[in-house]
Amino acid sequence: MTTDQVQAPERLHALDAVRAGALLLGVAFHASLSFLPGPQIWVVRDVESGGVLDFFFVAHIFRMAAFFLIAGFFGRMLLERRGTGGFVRNRLARIGLPLLAFWPIAMFGIVACFIWGAVVMNGGTPPANQAPPPPMTAQTFPLTHLWFLYLLLLFYAGALALRALGRLVDRVGEPADGAMRLLTATPFAAVALAAPLAIALSMQPLWFPWGGIPTPDKGFLPNSAALIGFGTAFAFGWLLHRQQDLLGDIRRWFPVHLVAALALTVACLWQLGGISFVVPIAEGGAKTALACTYALAVWSWTLGLTGAALRFLTRERPAIRYVADASYWIYLVHLPVVMALQVLVYPVQAPAFVKLTLVTGGAFLILLASYHLLVRHSWIGKWLNGRKLPWRAARGGMEMQAA
Repeated sequence: MTTDQVQAPERLHALDAVRAGALLLGVAFHASLSFLPGPQIWVVRDVESGGVLDFFFVAHIFRMAAFFLIAGFFGRMLLERRGTGGFVRNRLARIGLPLLAFWPIAMFGIVACFIWGAVVMNGGTPPANQAPPPPMTAQTFPLTHLWFLYLLLLFYAGALALRALGRLVDRVGEPADGAMRLLTATPFAAVALAAPLAIALSMQPLWFPWGGIPTPDKGFLPNSAALIGFGTAFAFGWLLHRQQDLLGDIRRWFPVHLVAALALTVACLWQLGGISFVVPIAEGGAKTALACTYALAVWSWTLGLTGAALRFLTRERPAIRYVADASYWIYLVHLPVVMALQVLVYPVQAPAFVKLTLVTGGAFLILLASYHLLVRHSWIGKWLNGRKLPWRAARGGMEMQAA
């Protein structure tokens, strides 16, 4: 494979599909939260299912690591195309401003759904003697599901700072480029990439392993495991853009990575046997072993799925292109919609997987309809995706986004 072949524009359709898939999987992931075994942690406590717990665990292994890898790749692409000033303006408009604009909407919907869910679970009347919510502080501020935007802004700032400090990434980049060539030349890249995350998870106090990398959705200082795990993925994607011919190596080894990912996932589930969903794992050798297995699974899935997309999704397909365009909007607004549907199906007598299907399918129908009617052909679409499409638009892809 030549460098020109790897850098051809259609290659970007594969990476954009990975980004979109990671975001859209989040809808089903959040839909599963009301069916997890154990005490109530969500808007309602519905029929519990061990199978849904397994889905929750597996989906969470790779979806955000893959997202941040692609975000790093497209982030550097945008910086190279627009320069520092254009990059900063673009990211503030399409990452910073959506965080500020959509957070109040999401928070209002989430609080309303929690109140509604409490009333429904209490037989139609508000529960008595409810404790007031804790005050918001810098340590407890609820970023909700929009935490990924906040973390992206931190990573962008870090990347720009590294460029400013003697061009450590982009002018004196030979050591990093050599390391990237060594990493991708063999099928063992996941081992090196997983090491920082394995160390961080093994040292994470009160690690709840069913939840994987602790979600940094509360407070303005992300936990170290999230910073290291997602930061490694972002940095790998950023450096991967420096040598786009290395995408061919990732594509070459994807079968090995996927086989390893499946085996490591089974090993994780075996190690988790007997550990409650809501109980942190005890300190010791078992925690260290699970942290290593989980970190390897994160990177095996991420490299395997990215390589598979590079192998099979290089051509533009209108349906995938449409869903990819819609994915950013869908993720921004999905959580209150999912919660409302979870409250609606709570009284229905049906197995957990049936209810999960109803919630997920219903949410996608509502969210795709809202995208088509309110976003795709309006100023919102131009704001979020860089282009407002006319109702009778010629076929064509929208600009690749870093989020």
